[in-house]
Amino acid sequence: MVWTPRVTVAAISERNGKFLVVEELDAHGKPVFNQPAGHLEDGESLLDAVVREVLEETAHHFRPSALCGLYRWIEPRSGDTYLRACFIGDCDGHEPTQKLDDGIIAAHWLSAADIADRPLRSPLVQHCLDDYLAGRRYPLDVLRDL
Repeated sequence: MVWTPRVTVAAISERNGKFLVVEELDAHGKPVFNQPAGHLEDGESLLDAVVREVLEETAHHFRPSALCGLYRWIEPRSGDTYLRACFIGDCDGHEPTQKLDDGIIAAHWLSAADIADRPLRSPLVQHCLDDYLAGRRYPLDVLRDL
């Protein structure tokens, strides 16, 4: 059997001191909070994936401007390894009539303190936000699709 990590993308978008997050149902049906995030699909670039995921989960148009970081996390219950590419960018449009992905309850703009007080999907959510707040930014040209 070939081992492969689960490659995901996430987005951090800040507006007036608040961050775009999604309230979604976890695998046990409990509401949790996450950055707009999801899995890389076959044939898709990381940038295309994050733009698509933000639109599907929040109905906002996301324009990535920097990479916040790459994060590896092993989910303790399943043992699955996740590799997350977290991007920073702006939302420059909204489709209010668009239906959100299954499992998404709502999209919210919350402060960092409000996010920290909520149940989070995984520790990746807080680590990405902490790195963003610490000023970690990497140019998008570090990514290469061959």
